[in-house]
Amino acid sequence: MKLPQLLLGSLLLAPTLATAQTVQPVKYTDLAKRLDQPSDTTYVVNFWATWCAPCIKELPNFEQLNAEYASKKVKVLLVSMDTPTLLDKKIVPFVQKRGLKSEVLLMNEPDPNAWLTKLDKKWSGAIPYTLIVNTKKNQRITFEKELTQAELIAAVQKAL
Repeated sequence: MKLPQLLLGSLLLAPTLATAQTVQPVKYTDLAKRLDQPSDTTYVVNFWATWCAPCIKELPNFEQLNAEYASKKVKVLLVSMDTPTLLDKKIVPFVQKRGLKSEVLLMNEPDPNAWLTKLDKKWSGAIPYTLIVNTKKNQRITFEKELTQAELIAAVQKAL
């Protein structure tokens, strides 16, 4: 292949690469700061993993919520609880294969027991787990179960 063809191929692929979803590793303290900031944005934070069947089943509900509430002050965060060593091998391909548009984070903490109860004293650590927060309205709603679309929408409406 000649250089001009390579350049053309690179230019054609550039938009695809630029829009590909990335997965950001995050420490608990950084996530907590983001959620605790005074804001009228409602954060919908779903803790999930690639190995969790109920988590995977409910992911489309969060994607639909993200699309439907794009014009409102609602931010969907999908926080993977997978092992950080799986980021490139499993998590990124999973996210890209499913075309997830919501912001995806990877919890990068070695010991979940060190931060779980800081996020929610009642959370056993089971996933899927969803936290809906609006600091301006002092709303904090949690679910330690798989959510239906109707349950998710009702909870977000309550937080708004």
